[in-house]
Amino acid sequence: MPVAAGGRVAPGLARHRVSPLGCPQHRVPPLGLTRHRASSRGRAQQRATPTGSAVARRHAGKRGAVALCIGVALALPALAQAPRSPTPPTIDGPITTVEVARGLDHPWGLAFLPDSRMLVTERSGALRLLAADGRSRTTVTGTPRVAAGGQGGLLGIALSPDFSRDRRVYLAFSEAGDDGAAGTAVARGVLNGTRLDDVVVIWRQTPKIAGSRNHWGSRLVFGRDGTLFVTLGDRYVARPMVQDLDTTIGKVVRINADGTIPKDNPFVGRAGARPEIWSYGHRNVQGAALDPASGQLWTVEHGARGGDELNHPQAGKNYGWPVITYGVDYSGVRIGEGTAKPGMEQPVYYWDPVIAPSGAAFNAGDRYPGWKGDLFVGSLTPGGLVRLELRQGEVRSETRYLPDVGRVRDVVPGPDGYLYLLTDASDGKLLRVVPR
Repeated sequence: MPVAAGGRVAPGLARHRVSPLGCPQHRVPPLGLTRHRASSRGRAQQRATPTGSAVARRHAGKRGAVALCIGVALALPALAQAPRSPTPPTIDGPITTVEVARGLDHPWGLAFLPDSRMLVTERSGALRLLAADGRSRTTVTGTPRVAAGGQGGLLGIALSPDFSRDRRVYLAFSEAGDDGAAGTAVARGVLNGTRLDDVVVIWRQTPKIAGSRNHWGSRLVFGRDGTLFVTLGDRYVARPMVQDLDTTIGKVVRINADGTIPKDNPFVGRAGARPEIWSYGHRNVQGAALDPASGQLWTVEHGARGGDELNHPQAGKNYGWPVITYGVDYSGVRIGEGTAKPGMEQPVYYWDPVIAPSGAAFNAGDRYPGWKGDLFVGSLTPGGLVRLELRQGEVRSETRYLPDVGRVRDVVPGPDGYLYLLTDASDGKLLRVVPR
């Protein structure tokens, strides 16, 4: 889809490519017409198709099949391509940051308590309780043991929707298994002062995977109905399992607050499918947020080299990885079958070059004039904060801010209406985003 200058997505015709029902992509043209073939540079070269009785006999049996394939292709819908980010330059915009706290060890997730104190997860395994002004902190004990290393550790965090009554805290983390295997898990406990009591693991990714310490997903988002969405990754070395419904590798799952399975999940009762699966075909979802206006779940996920995606995962749908993607492998080798395939969803929007998205939040307040309802996404590479103007489920524009803050791991709205950022570093910071 064409993109206008200034980072605004413009309307236009979607690009497509179709090869329906196994029809050959290099079709034999009718006799006497000009045939095209692609050169090594992708330009169309032309050569006249010879005519004559010998050629006619050779192709007579093929023309009927070709005509049938063309007819079927015209009857089927085109496979539309998703809008691509125009990669707008970072601007010195109308916002800046105020440091609230520093000295955090690769902070990953942030949650505000009702009294404005903050819980921050550190990838190394610690859960910190920060004062409302950020000037003091204590370590919360009783947290689950994590398999820290690589991208793994203590990761996502969410408070119970009824936290004022039940004091429950939910944590996503990398959990060790047997023989060096590990997987994402979700635990919950009751916050009692500076300790978590009654900690229990309520859900585990299956199977646990050995040979990788990457791609854990691990964002936690409660829906309006009190169910919990858990985002997951492909564990980097388990791509073939992403399309298998009997695993939870590369999925978004939906569970009840106690870890049981909602009866209205899309794969409940289906043989050979895990009932907790909400959507599948995901690579590594490290950003997720609920639209406060619609209640719709939105996610951002890492592509490989290119192909970071913005999605709004819907029940039972397949988002393509690793069969379709807009990225290539880090070696430059093509991944999968292309960028589109029937039965697989297109992203709402994609980035190439990537932004390495981690953390996402909708702005529901009035602190930033004109930005209400916009989605903010943290960028690990090149860093900073990305603002997406969404209208009717589409990205209307993208603007990038705050390049000097470095790697942004999480974006969270505070009770004061401001957005807060966590920066990913050994001396990580908690920052408040304020107008200039």
